[in-house]
Amino acid sequence: MIPRLRFLTAGESHGPKLTAILEGAPAGFPVDVKKINIDLARRQTGFGRGGRMKMERDEVIITSGIAAGLSTGAPIAMELNNIDYKNWKNKAIAPMTTPRPGHADLTGAIKYGHADLRLSLERASARETAMRVCVGNVCKQLLSPFAIEIGGYVTQIGSVAIDLNETISISEYQKRFKHAQQNEFALADLAFNDAIHAEIKACMKAKDTLGGIFEIIALGIPPGLGSYAQWDRRLEAQIGMALLSIQAMKGVEFAGAFANATLRGTQVHDAILAKKNGTLYRRNNRAGGFEGGITTGLPLIARVAMKPISTTLSPLPSVNLATGKASPTTYERSDFCAVPRAVPIGEAMVAFVLANALFEKIGGDSLQEMQPRFKALAQNQISNFHLSNEPWFFRYEQNES
Repeated sequence: MIPRLRFLTAGESHGPKLTAILEGAPAGFPVDVKKINIDLARRQTGFGRGGRMKMERDEVIITSGIAAGLSTGAPIAMELNNIDYKNWKNKAIAPMTTPRPGHADLTGAIKYGHADLRLSLERASARETAMRVCVGNVCKQLLSPFAIEIGGYVTQIGSVAIDLNETISISEYQKRFKHAQQNEFALADLAFNDAIHAEIKACMKAKDTLGGIFEIIALGIPPGLGSYAQWDRRLEAQIGMALLSIQAMKGVEFAGAFANATLRGTQVHDAILAKKNGTLYRRNNRAGGFEGGITTGLPLIARVAMKPISTTLSPLPSVNLATGKASPTTYERSDFCAVPRAVPIGEAMVAFVLANALFEKIGGDSLQEMQPRFKALAQNQISNFHLSNEPWFFRYEQNES
């Protein structure tokens, strides 16, 4: 089955432009280009960024699917010009024959039989994620009329970890989002600003790179999105794949999944309680917003582990594939730490998956058609359940009595 929403990106790191097409967006949704550009700027700013990030000033160009600030129902096409292309278009490019550990240089050459390793670099580069941010921000705006909000923040860079209190409070998460957008490290707790700065500065001095962990949170998601009926319809699996598809991401957990694995079941599972008015609720969200691959209505909590950037100023041992001799890697312009800039990319991928899941659930081709369907979705209310409370039988065969 073809998903309701899908997107493609195209373009190379040092090519003339990047392109994306988002297909399946319904009509009548407000889309503000300024909001897309805000997320693009978040992807490019911050301490520890490399030369390429300082050079580009991304501003999206929409060429299809938006008219008078509203989606039309047609595919939404977007472009970003690569400012750096002018430095490459008439340049004789030196051969690249020594693969860098951690990159797609070697594996790409094995798969595609490239005559030069740069051909892998050009498409595998994280420059492509600029278009994901464009697509994801449009999806954020498609979710906005349904009061669904997606944000993120950094919880660890290198050895400096920020231990945030467990919460299910919407206002607390919104406070974290706000703080993260007001500092160059995308931190939810500003008290760690100096420690993070020192960690990255020491890494830069050592000519090395740093990874870290960030959280993506989605608020206002209705219960009942996703399914356990098939493996690929489990929504947390779809989100895990989307986040792991981002360059340099090596791990995803929902809420405290790895810590929970060391505990007993009675310490982990979120008890179901009922208020006097029949509303079902939980005091905790250790499941991260999912049960059985389906949303519970609580905040979605995804934690993502990003490895240190593979391009390091300090050379790593490798082999020159043209000569067969040992050769150290050569430096390609890159970041020292890109964890804060990964946050808007993670938000974008989660927004895309959630928008697709919501639109598959409620159907419709326009905002006007979708809004009443959204309001009619079942909620965590005892009155919404119609259980027979009577014995019944499996009867799969016609001759079963």
